Amino acid sequence: MSLPSLKLFRIWRVYLRSISQWMHTNSERMRTTENVFMIGAAIIIGTLAGFGAIGFRWLIHAIQDLSHPDWGGTLDSIMQIPWYYKLGIPAAGGAIVGPLVYFGAREAKGHGVPEVMEAVALRGGRIRPRVVVVKSLASAISIGTGMSVGREGPIAQIGSAIGSTLGQLFKVNTRRLRTFVGCGAAAGIAATFNAPIAGALFALEVILGGFAISWFSPIVISSVVATVISRHFLGDIPAFIVPTYTLVNPSEFVFYGILGVLAAFAGVAFIKILYFTEDYYDGIPIPDWAKPVTGGLLIGAIAMAYPHILGVGYEAMDMALFGDLAWHTLLILAAAKLVATSITLGAGGSGGVFAPSLFMGSMLGGAFGTGVNHYFPEISASSGAYALVAMGAMVSATTRAPITSILIIFELTNDYKIILPLMITCILSTLISSYLLKPSIYTLKLNRRGIDIHKNQETNILRSLFVSGARSDKFETVQPQATLDELLVKLAGSSHTEFYILGESGSLDGVVTFDDIRNMLMHGDTPDGAILAYDLARADFPTVTDDDTLDRVLLLFGRHNVDEFPVVDTENRRLIGVVDREHVMNAYNREVARRDLAGEVSSMVSSLGHDRVVELGQDYAMVEIQAPSRFVDRTIRQLNIRARYDVQVLLIKKLDTTGTSTHFVPGPDYLVEKEDILLLAGNNESIQRVRNV
Repeated sequence: MSLPSLKLFRIWRVYLRSISQWMHTNSERMRTTENVFMIGAAIIIGTLAGFGAIGFRWLIHAIQDLSHPDWGGTLDSIMQIPWYYKLGIPAAGGAIVGPLVYFGAREAKGHGVPEVMEAVALRGGRIRPRVVVVKSLASAISIGTGMSVGREGPIAQIGSAIGSTLGQLFKVNTRRLRTFVGCGAAAGIAATFNAPIAGALFALEVILGGFAISWFSPIVISSVVATVISRHFLGDIPAFIVPTYTLVNPSEFVFYGILGVLAAFAGVAFIKILYFTEDYYDGIPIPDWAKPVTGGLLIGAIAMAYPHILGVGYEAMDMALFGDLAWHTLLILAAAKLVATSITLGAGGSGGVFAPSLFMGSMLGGAFGTGVNHYFPEISASSGAYALVAMGAMVSATTRAPITSILIIFELTNDYKIILPLMITCILSTLISSYLLKPSIYTLKLNRRGIDIHKNQETNILRSLFVSGARSDKFETVQPQATLDELLVKLAGSSHTEFYILGESGSLDGVVTFDDIRNMLMHGDTPDGAILAYDLARADFPTVTDDDTLDRVLLLFGRHNVDEFPVVDTENRRLIGVVDREHVMNAYNREVARRDLAGEVSSMVSSLGHDRVVELGQDYAMVEIQAPSRFVDRTIRQLNIRARYDVQVLLIKKLDTTGTSTHFVPGPDYLVEKEDILLLAGNNESIQRVRNV
């Protein structure tokens, strides 16, 4: 390391240490005001992620210069490089990246964004700090030595890791920590593309998967701060040189619609080939750390004929945007990039899929636009216009993030006239690709690991709650021979609007609703006593069971105009309770509060060592202990810990293969496992009894 670089590193280390000390000193004071704390944290994250993006780009250029003086030059200069350099440099990069990722941080492998999404959904936003270092080095080496990946995904993961690290230093709760991760991702994307709006929308649409108001403000602030820093050091220039766009004729919208369909098929093909390549490499009987070398060799072989695919490929994209390549060359480059990126990531390289998607979109759109312009010159724009729009459509087809895709291209052009064709192609490509393949390029990677991130978001929290924990055993019954007058009297004295007719064994024989009684009064004309409850009862009334989720109950409320549903036993249809809208919302609110409490407690104990005790006063304490052998393979309900030992199990902590911990509140039917760590609260004597079990 040179003397200036060493000096800069020392200054940066002292700066980070002072920031950490300042945070420890002032965090409690700042946390008393939510808005001040979140805005201040967003500014810090945006600053760090902005400098991180600049440093990452500098690192890529440094590795390019180190690999070969002409490696980071123009395509013409790269073509003059001897064939053995083209073949050997990507292989050398793979030889370094493989062991670095395998032994340093395995979550740095691949394109990075799925790992951030998993951390947000399953670990409350906790990302190991070492990911910043390993991901930066691995991705910079991959890109700098010519492996066919992008820098946007890594910068998003690096920014997310910076936000997560800051949140863990502040010891914030899970809700805030997720926001910090989103701030880091937004700042990274904004600094890379010089696109603050797109950066913020990427974090909300892809990383966090929602548009909550509490997330929006700090994420926008981080995005803006990172963009200001990027513009100061790198200049206020877009990531691509884009041609002036004009809509020649309204008939062009038909062509843009066809382009959206083509982009959808191309995006699905990219996703499938990428994961097919990963599966193929997983089956090769060589060590994982050695596989990137083979990928580098294959990429070098492709680059001998088409060096355009090396690295990020921005220069080739500029050529496509300005129509400098023939249509057949554009199609070949799109296919070559697809294969090269799949090999890079399948073999274990590190880098993003965002830029490759833009690359393939520009080539596909350029080829399509060349054909349209040739056959319909009077009513079509230049091929570059179609290349530009297809870039957004291809990103939409792979990421399923149409809003982000539209805004990125819009911010690159600063031309409102591009919006209409851009919206048509992006939305069409998203709809069709979603129909052909439901998961995105990000979520499919998680699905293959058995992870469904949507089930862990608060917006779908009702999927984890069951009727058994929300129903009430208070309901109104009527005799089948009750007259209409008797029903009216019962209705006037009850808060319920549904009345149940039961059989001899308590089975549900029918339901009389307020609407049924009202309709009879409005339209009926029968003598008194002629209409009985049994005549009004509905035998096909929807029922639920204890095993149904509250998510299903909420869907039923949307389909049926009733206030409550009967809960029946699955074996004999015996009525055991009712569940109404208020029960559902109360259960939801309790679960949200419980998870927030779990996040607060887990943040407080995250710095504890094993078996460390937190004294709470008056001989009361919290402690983490390894699950005793007698507890293993038994449920919390079976153990009855609170009654037997006078202690409360607050949380269960698990460690995954990377050493990252996950905290959660166990339910009564949770089965204790050998590796579990229990967070207990109680008096010291009771806790000691559990230790001795």
